[in-house]
This record gives sequence, structure tokens and C-alpha cells, in this order.
Amino acid sequence: MLDGFLASFSKLFLDLGASIALPILITIFGVALGEKLPRAFRAGVTIGIGFIGIGLIVGLLFGQVGPAAEGLAHRFNVSLNIVDVGWPASAAIAFGAKVGAIIIPVCLLLNVVLLAVGLTKTFDIDLWNYWHFAFIGGLVSGITHSYAKGIVTACIAMMLTLALADWAAPRIQAHYDYPDISFPHGTSAPYALLAFPLNWVFDRIPGFKNLKADPDSIQKRFGVFGESTMLGLGIGIILGVAGFGLSDPRADIIKILGLGINLAAVMLLLPRMVAILMEGLVPISEAARTFVQKRFPGRKFYIGLDSAVVIGQPAVIATSLILVPVALLTAIALAPMGNKVLPLVDLATIPFIVALMVPIFGGNIIRAVVGGAIAIGGGLFIATAIAPTLTSIAVESGFKNATGGNISSLVDGANPMTGLFYWLSDVGGWLGIGALGLITLAFAIWVKIKVKSTISA
Repeated sequence: MLDGFLASFSKLFLDLGASIALPILITIFGVALGEKLPRAFRAGVTIGIGFIGIGLIVGLLFGQVGPAAEGLAHRFNVSLNIVDVGWPASAAIAFGAKVGAIIIPVCLLLNVVLLAVGLTKTFDIDLWNYWHFAFIGGLVSGITHSYAKGIVTACIAMMLTLALADWAAPRIQAHYDYPDISFPHGTSAPYALLAFPLNWVFDRIPGFKNLKADPDSIQKRFGVFGESTMLGLGIGIILGVAGFGLSDPRADIIKILGLGINLAAVMLLLPRMVAILMEGLVPISEAARTFVQKRFPGRKFYIGLDSAVVIGQPAVIATSLILVPVALLTAIALAPMGNKVLPLVDLATIPFIVALMVPIFGGNIIRAVVGGAIAIGGGLFIATAIAPTLTSIAVESGFKNATGGNISSLVDGANPMTGLFYWLSDVGGWLGIGALGLITLAFAIWVKIKVKSTISA
């Protein structure tokens, strides 16, 4: 009976989608935190509007970039037969899987317990994005044929994500000027971990280490042509020429210019949509801060938010737009080495991959592009490896696969955390999962000590 209720709740949650489910959840959450109903309701609706706005802009981005990306792949005449179905399909599969039905209450309870015992500073109010943990749990459950292993790995994945969010928080807060906020986002947080050693390497490369390519430096050097909208226009035109060519000059020039002006619009409008989202989040984050401080006096906490909050930053958008053709060319170049995934639907969500890498690189777009390319290149092999299992659990969850072949995703399918959990669970079973749990616990304790010493200093 409980399984049936949880499955029905999960399906309802999925059918509503983020733009409807989040306003409802945020309203309930706000009231539970002590916020007055009208204020909580207004915050929820504002957040819903912000997500709709972000969704529209991301949809515009994919609608414009998709044809150019397909054209670029066609030019190289490469056959990559695993379809990138994108994060919406991945979320549907995650919540539709057996593990997905119970993830939200279990992970929310786990977060509260970790807060109580001091193993995290982050109170993750971004309930919709718990689907990332369900995704990993569903994959592990699928490959091990064990429901229990799926639930346990989903919980370990959340614990690791919270620890990563705590660890990266001081650097990210300073860069984006978002005090007391962290980003325990299943896609973005693991890449922050990758960015630290990459930045260390970049700092030791002669010449490269001195390149200044943050938005302010670019604007100072190029004036009006260094502004974010002009960068979008220029990147769009270059991508258009690469994707569409000039075989039919009149028609192709129209498409190229259209892509340029639309990407300029993305650079301008996406930050505006994020500002609307933040307007709704402010009262809820304040209520959450008051709630936890009252129950845990004298302790510092972070409010965990969706990394959508920072994807409107100029350096993030510029990096993401440059990475679109880079990701495609990387996929094509790696095909002889075993990659079978053609990035497509999730090209529009590259901002979530680099959102927490950019502040680690100090806003340097060149470093972020190189780091992002390395992350995506390695991730394509992970996405290829998990494709059969993901396709299998997609069928079990009722996902309609129109292609008939294997499917994967650039967002979570190519994520290093997904690959780590998938591989260790497959090879090591309970032993591998136990090792992951112990390593995650040790990392969380280390982060607790390190963050405490950083704050004291």
C-alpha cells in the first residue's frame, strides 16, 4: 500500500513538472518553516514564473542551437547511435523508476539528520532536483537488480553532493556574491570537484596561466564588442557558419544571423529570468535560515539552491555557448575511441555543467572552456557505458523511446559521480557501495573540519 502511494505521488510530482510542483512544494515548505501563507504562496508562484522563464530561454537556446549542431555532425558524416534524450527525459526516468518513488522523503530526512549531527551545513530546499539522486539509485538498482542497493546509493549520492556543496561554497559565494548559499545540485557539484585540480594545473602552464578572459577583462579590451550580448551574437554567427555553411548563401546567411541574434537574446534574457527566480527564493531562504538557526543556535548554515540561480552569469553563458561546437567536435573526435553518444538535447543544459566550475576558474572563460571540454570528453565515455542500463530502466519506468535504440544523457548520464557509483556498484556490489559510503563519510568529516577552519580564519 505504501509503495503504491509513493509511486502515485512520484508520478503526480513528475506530471506536474518543476514549474507547477515547485510553487506548491515551496508554499508548503515555506509555511512549515514558519513563513506566513500569503508570503509563502507569493514566493512559490514567483519561483514558478522564474522557472518558466528559464525554461523558455533554455528552450529557445536548444531550438536555435539544435539545427546547427545537427548540421555540424552531418558535415563530418559520423555515426553516433546513442541518442541524447536530455535532462527532462532523465528526470522522468528517475522518478518513474522503482527507486524514484521514495527518494524525496528519504533524502529530505537524511538531510535533516546530517544537519543535526553536523555533517553538512547545507539545507537543500531544492526538492525537485532530488531526481539526480533517484537517477543514480535507479541505475544502480537496474544493474545490480537490487532495490535496496539503489536506495542506499541514492542516499550516499546525496550525502556526497551535500559535502561537495559545503566544500565549494566559500569560493562560489565569494565569486557570485551570494552569502550563505550553496548549490547541492547533482549535475553541477561534481564538476566543481574536477575544477580544483584542473585550476591547479592551469596555474602552472607558462603563458596560459597569465591569460585574462573574465567578462570584465574582455569588455575592457573590446569595449562594446566585449559585452555579453555581443559575445552571444559573435558566438552564434561562428556556430552558424560552422553548422549551416554557405552552400545556399541567401538562406544560410539568414539562418546564421538568426542564430546570432537569438544567442544574443539568450545572453540578455537569461539573467533577467534568474533575477525573477531569486526574488521568489529570498523570503524562503530567509525563513529556512531562521528555522535552522532557531533549532541549531550558534551554527552556520547554507541554504541549498538549484544552480539555475547562477546560469545567467555572463561567464557561464559565454562558456556554455562556446562549448556547444566544442562538445560536438569532441564527440566526433572520440568516436574511434569508443564514444557512441551524440550530444544534442542536453547541449542547452551545458550551463549546469560549468555553473560551479566557472567560479573555481575565477570567471576565466578560456579556463572554463578547456575544463568543460575535458569534463564533457571524459563524460561521453560514461554516457556510452551506462546507455544499456539506462535504456532498460527507461522501459521499466514507462518512458516511450521513439528511437528504438539505446539512450543516454549529457547531463547526468555523463556525470563523473554517475560513472563512479555505477561502476563500483556493478564491480563491487555491497562491498563497493560500502567503500563509497565510507569514503563519502570521511570526505564529509574532512569538509566539516576544513570549512570550520576557513570560517574561523
